[in-house]
Amino acid sequence: MFKRLLFLLMVALAPMVHAAELRTGLVLSGGGARGMAHIGVLKQLEALNIPIHAIAGTSLGAVIGGLYAAGYTAAELEKIALELDWQNTLSDTPLREDIPFRRKQDDRDFLVKQRLSFDQGRLSFPLGILQGQNLGLVLETLLVHTNDIDDFDLLPIPFRAVATDIATGEAVVFDEGHLPLAIRASIALPGIFAPVTVNNRLLVDGVLSKNVPVDVARSMGVDRVIVVDIGTPLKSTKELKTIIDIMDQTTSLLTRRNTEEQLATLGPLDLLIQPELGDIGFGSFAEVADAIAAGEKSLTETDLVRSFASAPQREKPGGNLATPHPQRQPVIHEIRVVNTGIVADEIVRNMIRQPLGEPLNIDRLETDMGTIYGTDYFSRVNYEIVHGETTNTLLVRTAGRRTGTDYLRFGLNLEDDFQGGSQFNIGASFRVNGVNPLGAEWLTRLQVGERQLVYSEFYQPLDFGSRYFVAPFIDAESRNIEVMVDSEPVVDYRQLRYGSGINIGRQIANSGEIRFGVSRYWGESKIRIGDPDLPSFNFEEAFYTVQLDRDTLDNVNFPRSGDEGRLIWRQSEPDLGADSRYQQIELRLNKAFATGSNSFQLGGFLGRTDSNVQVAQSSFILGGPGMFSGYRQNGLAGQNYNLARLVYYRRLNPGTFVPINMPVYLGGSFEYGRVYNKEDDEFDTGYISGGSLLLGLDTFLGPLFFGVGANQEGEKALYMRLGQTF
Repeated sequence: MFKRLLFLLMVALAPMVHAAELRTGLVLSGGGARGMAHIGVLKQLEALNIPIHAIAGTSLGAVIGGLYAAGYTAAELEKIALELDWQNTLSDTPLREDIPFRRKQDDRDFLVKQRLSFDQGRLSFPLGILQGQNLGLVLETLLVHTNDIDDFDLLPIPFRAVATDIATGEAVVFDEGHLPLAIRASIALPGIFAPVTVNNRLLVDGVLSKNVPVDVARSMGVDRVIVVDIGTPLKSTKELKTIIDIMDQTTSLLTRRNTEEQLATLGPLDLLIQPELGDIGFGSFAEVADAIAAGEKSLTETDLVRSFASAPQREKPGGNLATPHPQRQPVIHEIRVVNTGIVADEIVRNMIRQPLGEPLNIDRLETDMGTIYGTDYFSRVNYEIVHGETTNTLLVRTAGRRTGTDYLRFGLNLEDDFQGGSQFNIGASFRVNGVNPLGAEWLTRLQVGERQLVYSEFYQPLDFGSRYFVAPFIDAESRNIEVMVDSEPVVDYRQLRYGSGINIGRQIANSGEIRFGVSRYWGESKIRIGDPDLPSFNFEEAFYTVQLDRDTLDNVNFPRSGDEGRLIWRQSEPDLGADSRYQQIELRLNKAFATGSNSFQLGGFLGRTDSNVQVAQSSFILGGPGMFSGYRQNGLAGQNYNLARLVYYRRLNPGTFVPINMPVYLGGSFEYGRVYNKEDDEFDTGYISGGSLLLGLDTFLGPLFFGVGANQEGEKALYMRLGQTF
């Protein structure tokens, strides 16, 4: 009797013993934002006490799988996914506050955002819309604790990432190396992200070769696999409405065959999970929460699922080891730069502010990486911690831009007050970077239209920290200046000024710059429209100039935070060759703040001319929306002015997380100010109030807006502008 009971007990316990002995591999497929469903599946696996002994992932599956294998829990991954700034992560642009001040000024150069790159005089094109810089930095930060692990079998859970050799089409399986780089290669979707070079192989997204790497997981010594397939169902002809739909469909078609081949190898012991993700698309990172929820719902208890479970486990191997924490960061004893860019290593080194002998400051390092990348010299900037027996080295790698570092940028500025006052400007700027190891630049601007311009500046830093600089320049400009008396136009001059000068200055961190300059100009003002008996005149000018600039805006066209300011003082000095002595000062301040979809700018502006000098020679050019609305663009010329304003706008459409994005804004401005001269022919608007309403679009070319402006003097105008907003 006892023997029979023992036999029955052994039969009953056999499945449990068998389950405990079987090793389970987890296979996570690619699929863009749909891959967030993997986190929901992981939450359920943990809840059901299903142990994972190995993970193989492709693309987004490699991201989630790699982080989980490195020690993050499903709850931690969910928190990261919900709180991450996906808009910034899926772009190359560093936070504007992090980039060098000189690069911030490029935003005000010409409106076209896209630029052409030149390498040794030849036009060059990038290998992807994005270099993946910000995504790479996020991976480096999240996985910094794994930098001393080269063998992926030594992670808390053994891991494999799959990429594709774009030259051969072969799958490349990473089982060792630098974990963030392996994951970055696995997610390099062709056309969107630039390929990653590893061991002289050009690697792209693993979805092209093994979207569901079942065989890779089996090769890791597992007995059975849990496969999470989040592939996008094919759309019908009617459903293919946008370029994003076409991109999704193309990826689905490319991965369908290799996915089916891998799924066909599944056996009775294996578990296939296919979450119901509906119309969540490749780029739908705004629907992260929905994707996670769908993944969580996709795994319910069945006999097969229960067969994977084991007795309640202790904390997952690695536990919270991965959670970044200041006290857990390694102490940095040395900083080393591996630089393949065109500027000296010392320039890169000077931008890294990590103190030696102190724990790694992740937040400061991320800012420094943004500053280095923001110089425009590099296609990729990343870092890793090299652990020695007694010392830790912060290794910063920079990759020179494959497309070259010389940039041609075109500009088109259109303005129309719909009352016959149309203006246009067409221009181009060409910037030669890295003229010498100190990072010298040669910038040339050309412009034709209502305002004609030729400007060329050679900007030479004087130290590796790029703090001090000298900048000689030549300058020629022709523009219209309208002179008014008693608020009525009496004459329109065409003014030509040309000259040269030199500035010396200092950068103030990434937020500002101060310049001291000397310049010499010659000019003439000829009557273009008006009484021919009024005088035309020639003039000579020579200036001492002091200019102080500050710019911390997060966006130059539609800012939500930060401030900007400019103070210019100049004195026309006869001792330098000027016709007369006079001084001018101009101050411009602007503060941006936001709440929800609503953004505000509070600004104050002031200009002063201290002595009698020709209006056509020394006027500030004003008028247009936000700068005395109701008057046409550049329709006011005065030697003195005051202006206070409040600008408001609201974003009407939600943000997307793809490289193609066109925000739409509705807003307006309220202004109060005065423009006046002190000559015998006195012109004074008195203090007047005005305002404007506008509809704005932040297009790939630049901001486009339509507006209407009016003021209490009865002046009204309609505006259309393709170019800078306020």
